[in-house]
Amino acid sequence: MTTEVNSKVAMNRRQLLKAGLGGATMLSGLNLTVAFAETGDIVVGASQPMTGVFAFAGVALNQGLSDFCEWKNEKGGIGGRKLRYYSEDSGYKLDQSMSVFKKLVSLHQPPVFMGDSSGWAKAASQEVKETGKMLLSGPSFATDLADPQNVPYYFMAGPTWLAQLKMLFKFVVDSAKGANKPSVALVYSDTEFGRDPIVAGREYAKTIGLPIVLEVVTKAGAVDVSTEVARLRRAKPDFVIFHGHVLAPIPEFIKQMRESGMTARPLGTNWSMDKLNVDAMGDAADGWTGVMPHVYSYETKDAPMIAELNAFARKKRPDVGYLPMFYVYSWFVGSIFAEVLERCVRNGKPLDGANMRGALESIENWDSGGFVGLPISMKGHQTGMGRVYQYDKGSKLLKPISDWISIT
Repeated sequence: MTTEVNSKVAMNRRQLLKAGLGGATMLSGLNLTVAFAETGDIVVGASQPMTGVFAFAGVALNQGLSDFCEWKNEKGGIGGRKLRYYSEDSGYKLDQSMSVFKKLVSLHQPPVFMGDSSGWAKAASQEVKETGKMLLSGPSFATDLADPQNVPYYFMAGPTWLAQLKMLFKFVVDSAKGANKPSVALVYSDTEFGRDPIVAGREYAKTIGLPIVLEVVTKAGAVDVSTEVARLRRAKPDFVIFHGHVLAPIPEFIKQMRESGMTARPLGTNWSMDKLNVDAMGDAADGWTGVMPHVYSYETKDAPMIAELNAFARKKRPDVGYLPMFYVYSWFVGSIFAEVLERCVRNGKPLDGANMRGALESIENWDSGGFVGLPISMKGHQTGMGRVYQYDKGSKLLKPISDWISIT
């Protein structure tokens, strides 16, 4: 079912406690030759996993971008032109997601489109690279997508997986404070998501003199980790970095590590950092630490756009509580879409791929309104910064414990 800006899709809190990531396939025969209208409404398209195992993210991603478009229209739109949002369910199946992409492009000619996975981003980016008609984004932080030369029409509102791993390495080194050189172990899933930053991250660790004493590869999801924990105990790392997982098997690792007497500090990358998922970790959540590419929805101080999205969400849905990181992320993507569109419209340029790419790359020293704490440059098609947070058992909130770290 097609969803426009006034969609009443409700975020299912039970779904939001579930976890996962994945994707891949090629689209053929996509006709993107139609010229986009330079007057009237501007269409924002999306293919989001609103059903299935990844609905915990997709429902919130869809709601965030839909709400942003409606909020932006209340503020006057893009140079007086309204945003019209169309989205359909991808089920987190690449063939379905690409079919939705093809359909919505054919019907509505959106100049900007948000997809659902690394697989979608790579397939759609290849098609759009050949036609040069659109600008794309999504929730993938795959390292090879932040490549203006080879992937010219895709951007991410965050740092790549490799950049996030570098941020955690920097945090580990800074935490030592002149003491003995710390060591790390890497625990990552046997998925494209999990493997993405490992080889380059391994080389980066060497350049900064950070020993990686063990690498553990696991299946995604709930698995028996007793053998892996025994290996970690023998390796005696000071920090254990988890990547490529959203929830399971991280809590079981932490539980068994603590039971075995290990004092290693567990760290994670951003998709394991949503408050709802961390709450679901139970006792294992105490002290959980990881990197985030933007602030949480409850961090409204010195963040006027975060205050705006909270006020808008609560005006529409008075009973709404915590707004998940997926909601915040898609609003952030919408903000960058809008900035790009406004720069084109203001300069009288057609909304095609070349002009929008130029507008994207012209974003320099940009104030995001508090999504991040440093000015943003999009020359590398990623925001390239993050901050380390730690879960506070008393308040049940994740709180910043580092300054903003910029990696480009």
